[in-house]
Amino acid sequence: MLIGICGAKCAGKKTVARYLVEHHGFKSLHIENQAPDPIQNGTSPSEASGTEASPEPHANTAEEENGPNTGDLVIRPKNGAMQSLHTFASEGALLDFVTKHWRSRWVTTDIHTEAVLDALSRRPFFILISVDAPVTVRWRRHQARQKQLSRPRKGCTSFEDFVAESDAHLYAANNGVLPLMRGAIRLLNTSDSLAHLYATLGKLDLTNGDRLRPSWDSYFMALASLAARRCNCMKRAVGCVLVDSKRRVISTGYNGTPRNLTNCMEGGCPRCNSGDATSGVSLATCLCLHAEENALLEAGRERIRDGSVLYCNTCPCLTCSIKIVQVGISEVVYNQGYSMDGETARVFLSAGVKLRQFSPPADGLIHLEKTE
Repeated sequence: MLIGICGAKCAGKKTVARYLVEHHGFKSLHIENQAPDPIQNGTSPSEASGTEASPEPHANTAEEENGPNTGDLVIRPKNGAMQSLHTFASEGALLDFVTKHWRSRWVTTDIHTEAVLDALSRRPFFILISVDAPVTVRWRRHQARQKQLSRPRKGCTSFEDFVAESDAHLYAANNGVLPLMRGAIRLLNTSDSLAHLYATLGKLDLTNGDRLRPSWDSYFMALASLAARRCNCMKRAVGCVLVDSKRRVISTGYNGTPRNLTNCMEGGCPRCNSGDATSGVSLATCLCLHAEENALLEAGRERIRDGSVLYCNTCPCLTCSIKIVQVGISEVVYNQGYSMDGETARVFLSAGVKLRQFSPPADGLIHLEKTE
């Protein structure tokens, strides 16, 4: 596994990397030709918790020597402990190394260009994390960092200077990092406590194998969510995937008006377009077929065998649940709840159909202060 970390200045990139090293056995990787950030990058322990920061690896408390492997730089602190810092001349060299050792855990914060990201993203063992925080929070961290340094960095002494450099770092047309953050697991780090930050990162389960290669549940639920994007119903976007016992897709479905009728989003269903229909109410007057109904109609009874599983991004309604029972579905997996979950659960329980809710690992924008 290789985790790459990018993001805004003083957002906490290096702190997240440090967490992975200290708590999950990751080893740091560095690309020599990547220019260092003009502003000290990431939150140090003191910035997050108010305690004094430990010395940097290149301080006088350590001496450098050649490592046992080509491309390695080993730091030998005065206490005799060894820390291996794998350093490479290019992203290609780094990638070749990690490809041969992908079962180990690696982390790098040297993702500053789209070329580096594109190269790493080709590998199935790569995960990208971006870290951000409000500019005022990052400015306070920068100030705290400057106070700890024996030689504070010249320039960027005012808030206006910091904002200007931060904007250039994010939005520069040729080398801004904002485009690199697309598709990343986005962490919003406003924490002022290192212990709290580490605790919330632990709950995120960043090393979950599903993030590399989705489990069958994650895979089929993603297909159901993709199918939901084809929905033409004005009330709710629902997608469904029906698979057999050998995990082969039998059929898919999404909700909307039947063929040859005007699409719901074009006024085809008066109930859905009225804007005042309560969830689960007056379904008998609705002209839209539900995603589950479309998937079952597409499959046909003869293609549904024992052990078939129905994946739906929303828990089936009562009407769909009795049809699911009738065709012989063995298990229903859903993500989001619906207003009839209790009634549906009782039907499935009586009929011997297994019902369970699946929640994939947290993704997208994650506010670490709100993580429970």
